[in-house]
Amino acid sequence: MKRTTFNKTALSTAVSAALVMSMPAYSAEEAANTDASEDAKIERIQVTATHRSVAQDELPFNISSVLGSDIEGNNISDSAELLRTVAGITLIDRGHRNGGTANSMVVRGVNVDSGISGANVGQSTAPTVSTYVDNTPIFANFMLKDIERVEVLRGPQGTLYGSGALGGTVRYVMNKPDADLTEGSFKVDLSQTDGSDGQNISFDGMFNMPITDKSAVRVAVGRVDNDGFIDNPNLYQLDDAGIPVVKADDGSCKSVSDASLTPEEVVYNGSCYESKDDVDTVEITYFKVAFGMEVTDNIDLLLTHHNQSDEVGGRRSVTEGSDYYGNEYGEYEDGIALGESSERDVALTSLEVNFDLGFATLTSNTSFYEHDGNGWRDNTGLWVTGRDWYNAWYRGNPRPASHVEAGFDEEATVQEFRLVSNNDGDDKFDWIIGAYYMDQERQTNNFSHLRGLEEYGEACNLLPDTAECWSWWVGAETDKDLTYIRDETFEDKALYGELTYHVTDKFSITGGARWFDNTLENDTAIDAYYGQPRVVPSVPFPTQEEDDVLLKLNLAYNVSDEMMTYATYSEGFRRGGSNAIPTDGPFEELNPETVETFAKDTVQNYEIGVKGFSDSISYSADIYLVKWDDPQLNTGTAWWGFFMAQNGSTAETKGLELEASIALTDSLNARLGYAYTEAELTGDLIQPQSETLIAEDGARLPGVAENVFSINLTHTTEITDDIEMISRLTGYYQSDTVNHIDEDSSIYDEFDSFSIWNASVQFLQGNWGLSVYAKNLTNEEGVTGSYPDTYVGKDTNVFENYYGNTSKNFIAQPRTIGASVSYKF
Repeated sequence: MKRTTFNKTALSTAVSAALVMSMPAYSAEEAANTDASEDAKIERIQVTATHRSVAQDELPFNISSVLGSDIEGNNISDSAELLRTVAGITLIDRGHRNGGTANSMVVRGVNVDSGISGANVGQSTAPTVSTYVDNTPIFANFMLKDIERVEVLRGPQGTLYGSGALGGTVRYVMNKPDADLTEGSFKVDLSQTDGSDGQNISFDGMFNMPITDKSAVRVAVGRVDNDGFIDNPNLYQLDDAGIPVVKADDGSCKSVSDASLTPEEVVYNGSCYESKDDVDTVEITYFKVAFGMEVTDNIDLLLTHHNQSDEVGGRRSVTEGSDYYGNEYGEYEDGIALGESSERDVALTSLEVNFDLGFATLTSNTSFYEHDGNGWRDNTGLWVTGRDWYNAWYRGNPRPASHVEAGFDEEATVQEFRLVSNNDGDDKFDWIIGAYYMDQERQTNNFSHLRGLEEYGEACNLLPDTAECWSWWVGAETDKDLTYIRDETFEDKALYGELTYHVTDKFSITGGARWFDNTLENDTAIDAYYGQPRVVPSVPFPTQEEDDVLLKLNLAYNVSDEMMTYATYSEGFRRGGSNAIPTDGPFEELNPETVETFAKDTVQNYEIGVKGFSDSISYSADIYLVKWDDPQLNTGTAWWGFFMAQNGSTAETKGLELEASIALTDSLNARLGYAYTEAELTGDLIQPQSETLIAEDGARLPGVAENVFSINLTHTTEITDDIEMISRLTGYYQSDTVNHIDEDSSIYDEFDSFSIWNASVQFLQGNWGLSVYAKNLTNEEGVTGSYPDTYVGKDTNVFENYYGNTSKNFIAQPRTIGASVSYKF
């Protein structure tokens, strides 16, 4: 088997040399004065997580933020890279193929789903971490371009941010139009990833232009064109209809419809294979335009539109060991037999209007978004190994090919009104009241295609003896063996508010509440064809309706002007839903009434913390306990494995979070973070249909690392009077994790601890900038999720002529070395 190695190009050699030479060296005099410099200062960051601009260190809860300048300076291009710079967050990193559709963030250990959940089909449940683009609740993984900052709120944020904020909330705050200046920027980036035969090229640009003295427009564009590094050595050769070709007796490769093939060749011969390199290509186009205007002295508005299109050639995953016939896989090889490309489009339009009423500011946020995508996956390994499904239903075909088309189409309208008090510093009370409405429609579909069965059956009928094959598929108008089309309508209404009473100059009490009322309706078409094509009608399944009240209580005490302590009790929830479970017919499920719906899950968070700020240091520390009731698990039904979600009993996470930003000298800053998390079930997890045990009380929650550490170092120096050099070093470490909650499950897997280190050096002269960087310096695999051998049945007998292997590990982006040139005016 081919083993790809990293090309030591002139670019990579030059960049490596520049990085080594740029690492800061300190004189004895500088080292002696590292804690005595009067100019050693860190920036005090303003955040808007509570819907008013407040210094981050003044908020009495755990919040981290990353400035857009740091995102750009560290050459961060996606959310996975970004979140590894924030203390205490883990994620299941499946690369770009799933990065825009599956929110796999884990905050404070609140996760019970496996590492493969969301990798192929739309999840029935909402994520445990809510995400916002400005004020719109949406997970879209937009390119991190022209961004002001990212705010990470740890712990449940149910009162202000509603459904899904169980573990926390991540806010992407974009740069706004500025009527006071004309500015622009342009950046071109060229890099190479270990294992790739090509390069990664990206560019982005921004232009801000005043229209009048009170209005402006801001435009940002971006393009990513990454060459892949994953090779597929065992791909079927396919004809124009997507059917595996036949390896004829003379050794040639022919379509099954080729008239020169004999029926015996079609019935008994295997397929031709081919190898493709660098299949996991990434093409992303991003566009944002924003118009801002001060209508009057008391009214301003902001109209923004985002649009992004992604095309991804394959998964960022590797198959370990060998295929079913002993052929060893190379370093960056995935053993699938059918391609797994994907594409998606997302468009978000929002309008924010602010009215200054004197005593308070009234804000109206209106947004509409459309998000759709489609992807292919190779299910052949599941059919032909272990379970004998393929042999049972479609006996004899020597070219088994199960190609599944999975898609989603989502659109939503969101309206929020919020009234926030204007405090002049002497008021005893601060308050927020708001009303929220969301109307969301979503379709999730899965179409399983069995390629070539029609042609195989026709040839089988021409043989004198058909006992060795089944030909009942002949006459089917489609090659689909399964259709699943799920249409959901979700409506969420809420009223919320928070009130802070400043008892003294040092002591304050905050209370909050959110009343919500939501409804989810589910109409689903689900059926198997059995070679008998028919229209499958949508069937309404039970509607899920829920309402409740969430509470929050916070006590904050300023020990001094530079130090605060706080204690918080907060609640969070995640909406329930309705499952599409066949209640009659050939696929009638076991006790379907027990899983027709799944209920909301809720958390109660208890937290004590301390925060502080001075010119040279900002720090926070807290301990927490999260009690999780009725945790939702994405799983499959007891008999047929249809998609469903169920509730468990209880779980619990507890831990410690530490973070600090330190100005070590006037030229060297450090940001450090550490989190310890213990996350486990506190009650048995039972399959409700069969009443069998899934996982016992005390089972470890998947995807949760016990120890997570991050470090960010930034050193600035002047090389000449007009050239500045900024050197950066970032590191991330997480301890071992598991893939599934049940150690006896075929999906269970264990992943080693890993660390990822990045380094860069940037040269600035006037309007120009040159940056060279290396990501994942030690080339760690960083596995966070997998389809284990035990799941796809690698160690069992397989069909003759089948060489694929669909087991895989999801890996981090390998070592990538690059350079960029930027210009700003």
